Amino acid sequence: MARRPASNPTSQTASALRRPYRLLHDIYVLLDDGDRQMLDRFGLNPTQYSLLAMLQCGEGQRLTLLSRRLLLSKSTITRVVDQLERLKLVRRLGEAGDRRAQRVVLTDSGLRVQGTITAGHDRSLHRRMAVLTPAEREQLDMLLAKLRQGLIADLGRDGHGSL
Repeated sequence: MARRPASNPTSQTASALRRPYRLLHDIYVLLDDGDRQMLDRFGLNPTQYSLLAMLQCGEGQRLTLLSRRLLLSKSTITRVVDQLERLKLVRRLGEAGDRRAQRVVLTDSGLRVQGTITAGHDRSLHRRMAVLTPAEREQLDMLLAKLRQGLIADLGRDGHGSL
C-alpha cells in the first residue's frame, strides 16, 4: 500500500489565511463604497474627506506630511488640495523660513463642511456597524489594531515607510 504524501503545512496555512484576507478586502470595498455614497451628497470623494478630516481649526498641515499620512504622491496631494481650494474649503500658506514648504489650513467654510460631513459620516458608520454588539466591536477593534501593528512592523522590515 502506497503512502500518501504529507500535505504541505505552508500551503495549508496560506489557504487558511486567504479567507480572512478576502473578508478584510471585501469589508474595505464595502466600507469604501458606503463612504463614497455618503460623500457624494457633499460633492466630495473619500480622499478629499480624509484630507479635510486631518486638518484642525487654526492649525495647518504641511503638504509633505499630508502626502505621507494619506499615502499619496506629491502630485496627487497637490491635485487634491487644488480641488479643495477651488471649493474654498482649504487654503495654502507659506511656511516661515522655508519658501518651498506650504501648509494647508481649513477655511471657515471648510470647518463648517468638515463638521457637517463628519456628523453624516458618524451616522453612516453607526448604521453600518450596528450589526455588531458593543463587545464584538471592542473585540474587532483589538484584533484589527494588533493586525495593523503587525503590518506596520512588516513594512518596516522591508524598508518601506510607516504610517
